[in-house]
Parts: sequence; structure tokens; C-alpha cells
Amino acid sequence: MQIGVIAGTGDLPKIIAKDARERGIKVITIALENLASSDLSKFSDEIKWINVGKLGEMIDTLKEFDVKEAIMAGKVSKTLLYKSKITPDLRAVKLLFSLKDKSDDSILNAITRELEKEGIHIIDTTAFSPHLLTPEGVLTDDPPTMDEWKDIEFGWKIAKEIGKLDIGQTVVVKDQAVMAVEAIEGTDEAIIRGGKLSGEGAVVVKVSKPHQDMRLDVPVVGLDTLRSMIDIRARVLAVEAQKSMLISRERFAKEAEDAGISVVGISHEKILKKISHGKY
Repeated sequence: MQIGVIAGTGDLPKIIAKDARERGIKVITIALENLASSDLSKFSDEIKWINVGKLGEMIDTLKEFDVKEAIMAGKVSKTLLYKSKITPDLRAVKLLFSLKDKSDDSILNAITRELEKEGIHIIDTTAFSPHLLTPEGVLTDDPPTMDEWKDIEFGWKIAKEIGKLDIGQTVVVKDQAVMAVEAIEGTDEAIIRGGKLSGEGAVVVKVSKPHQDMRLDVPVVGLDTLRSMIDIRARVLAVEAQKSMLISRERFAKEAEDAGISVVGISHEKILKKISHGKY
């Protein structure tokens, strides 16, 4: 058996490739140029570096290796569309012109349909790495305070609304006021922007979309996000449990504790239960 990994930025593609190989599965990696990690070859049986705009070449390569199932892993920022970093081939140009808009869902679903036409099925991002799913509960020694729980609950509602509109998945709040909403710049930049307004003590909430497709754009939190929070002296990170992925969990929790940041994996049901019982 073999699996294709279409790899963007970050450690997630390496972790998925490693986990798949440990199960005896051959890994064919499409490494996106100037985005994917340079050491991905260590975790791949075959690897080809392709410009992110060369959709036809990606599909041809996967078909050449007879790949029937693939995973999209790692971030590909939409800012590339506006900074002339993409040189699209004819297939990518046709896809972009067919879109009703350039939201994340529109782009990713269109790419998925193109792959499906060629017999390449995109599968759940967590298929080989379920250990990355964020667990429920407080993940650090220091839990949120009562006021911080109120900010989590407030931020959750806002984050779910922007997710419903496919704007972003992260908000930065303080004292039940919105400091920043994630847009095209991504989570880490939104955190920095929010921190400039909030000062220290901000609460960062990151959630899945209301009808999250676990094959596409699954929320991922890693050490870069934590370091952005440390830079702005944020106090709490609340991430949706079981519908997001937490990279390097033990190290993440240790560095968060050292920085005085509380990390919590939470579900909507848990928030509502706490509110209804007056417990934070």
C-alpha cells in the first residue's frame, strides 16, 4: 500500500509521513517548493519538488506512482496568490477561474474534485496520526481563571462565526472584546496583531469550522503559534478538542508552562455546561 502526501509548511507533513511508514506504508511526497521542509526526503520513499501552482504536474506525478489515496498536510498561505509566488499551469488557471470565490473551502474543494476526477482520493488528515488530535481538558498545570473562561466562551462564539463564513479559525480577545480576527495572514500573524492592541494577558481561541471536513484545512497548533503568544505575553490558548491537531504536545505544554500560558482543549458542550452551572 502507498499514500501520497502533498506537503506544505510546518512539521505536520513529516509526522504524517513518518507515522505512515511505521505502518509499513510507502510514502510518495509532493513537496511544494519554497514551502515544504527541506528534510522531508528522510521521511519519504519517493519525493518530488513541485511549484505550488503546477496542479497538472502534481496529479501526473501521483498517477505515475499509482497513488490512489493522498493527504494534504501543512499550510499553504493564500497570500501567495497576491504576491506573485505562484506560476500556475493551465490546469490551475482553469481551476482558479472556475471558483465562485477564493475562500479556503472553495479552493481546497476544487482541488479535491480535480484529484478525485483522476482517481486520487483525499483522506482524513488524521488517518495515520490520531495521536495529534487535541485532547479535552487543561493541558498545563495552570488552568484559566474565571475571567479567562469568560473570554474563552466569548471568543468561541466569534471564532465559530468567522469559521462559518470561511474567514479564519482564530480570534484574539481580552476582557470580552475582540482584539483580532484571523484572515488571510494566518494564525500567528493574527496573534501578533491582536497582541499589539491587547497588551499582555490576551486569550487566543482557535476552533474548527462548524462543519469541519477533516480532510481539508484542519486547525493545527504548533510551536510557532506558541512563540507568537509568548512574544505578545498572552495568557491562554483554547483549542477545540478532537477537531484540531497539536504538534509536539509534551514540549508544547512544557514551554507554555514555562511562559505562564494556560493551554486547554475544549468542546462546545463543555463550555455550555460550565456556563449553565456557573462554573469556570
